[in-house]
Amino acid sequence: MAEQAYPPELSEERLISLVTQIKVVFSNNHTKLGLTTETEHSVLSQPVGVSCFPTKFPRSQFQQALDIQKIYNKLYCAVAEDDDFIYNAIKDLLPGDALANALWGIYKAAKKAESVQDISVGIFRSDYMLHVSDDSSDSLDSISNTTLKQVEFNSFSCAGATHANKVVDMHRYLTRRGVYNVEENRVDLSSLPINKNVDSLVSCLALAHSTYGPPRAKLAKETAVLFLVQPTNFNIADERPIEYGLWNRDRPVPAYRLGFGPDVLQYTRLTDSRELLFQPPWLESASPIEISVVYLRAGYETYEYDQTGLDARLRLENSTAIKCPSILGHITTFKKVQQALTKPGALERFLTDCEAAAIRETFVPVFPLDESAEGLQARELAGNPETADDYILKPSLEGGGHNVYGEDIPGFLASIPESKWSSYILMERIQPPILSNLLMSSVGIDGGEVVSELGVLGTCLWRRGPEGQCEMLHNSVGGWTFKTKHADIDEMSVVKGYGCFDTPYLVGSAE
Repeated sequence: MAEQAYPPELSEERLISLVTQIKVVFSNNHTKLGLTTETEHSVLSQPVGVSCFPTKFPRSQFQQALDIQKIYNKLYCAVAEDDDFIYNAIKDLLPGDALANALWGIYKAAKKAESVQDISVGIFRSDYMLHVSDDSSDSLDSISNTTLKQVEFNSFSCAGATHANKVVDMHRYLTRRGVYNVEENRVDLSSLPINKNVDSLVSCLALAHSTYGPPRAKLAKETAVLFLVQPTNFNIADERPIEYGLWNRDRPVPAYRLGFGPDVLQYTRLTDSRELLFQPPWLESASPIEISVVYLRAGYETYEYDQTGLDARLRLENSTAIKCPSILGHITTFKKVQQALTKPGALERFLTDCEAAAIRETFVPVFPLDESAEGLQARELAGNPETADDYILKPSLEGGGHNVYGEDIPGFLASIPESKWSSYILMERIQPPILSNLLMSSVGIDGGEVVSELGVLGTCLWRRGPEGQCEMLHNSVGGWTFKTKHADIDEMSVVKGYGCFDTPYLVGSAE
């Protein structure tokens, strides 16, 4: 029997009903990207982009991504304690990259001051796409005979957890109602995996809070988690539920918010023994609050590191508060670190041979653009229009929207000084299978060919040993995000309107 077309073709009435139900669900669960208009008595928000149907994804590769996340957690915790490895990975960035230079300078200053916190928190996200190999006998419209390949690894301000949580709940609700069932084409609820991102992230931060223990400063009567945020955070609806989740636990974990930069210097201070005390006037507390955990959702943009930003981040780093992430943990998100880990023998520095093999299976070739033999070879590939089409040029801290693709690479490199080339990496382009779906966002509803990206969240807590070794106190799979975009668009950024949150419709066996 021929395979049924997916997604199924709905009648006009059923399609209108589907779109209406999605809008209603969104209006009731606050699945928003940010505040677009605010008046005295009302707030208008922009809905997050979403797929109208779950998108097919092989069950075996989904399970593979979940299974190896604990190994990725272990890897990046160990890397975050190895300043020699990190320095060798990013040293070419330091002369010309302002952000890398700022972060490394803060690390050196904190190390000189003998930073007093040996425990760190990691909230990570490893992003993947399916890859159809050149020798596959299947056409690109099939997800069979694909392999799982890593796009990037994120160790700082990993977003999307709340949106992913709510979108899968929406798709599962619509499935229960039979919205996706058309004749022989039926979606089984068990093929849409449950997601508990928010609970996982909240539990991780709560564990770090309890690990810190009671107040150490004589002036403080309680401890709390401090969220560091940007003053005009567009993705507030993704971040806020984590804060609410801490307060809503059976034993509430106090959580407060503070703008990165000037507010840190104004409303916090260090004791002589470097506890971080927080006492803003709006809390009406006679005693300062001692910060147990600093959760950074800001501090990833170059402009944030003027002298005030530098002083603020150094104060945080020098404190006894547990950081999520530490300054070295932050730097591990740079693409130059990702590229360094693909070198022969690099993974074995941190993992067993078996663990390294499982991770390396997800790598695609990644090259430096420096003056090494490998870098010079990569420069030839990038500068030749006939070969560049198979690659993506990435700045070390991507942030979305800054990659250069294929045929545009030679012209871009020619437009910048050759001395800046070494700040980029060259990654072999992943060739994903092309599927179909209907995507709905603030720009409208449009169907057609799509590709998807799976992100797996990891949560971990570790202690640095006397020789720099890494003792894992907590290591868990936090959940996942799933995003889909039109196949003719290169970027996946949801904030910039390219991608839509989605749910994997798992097919095939787990093997």
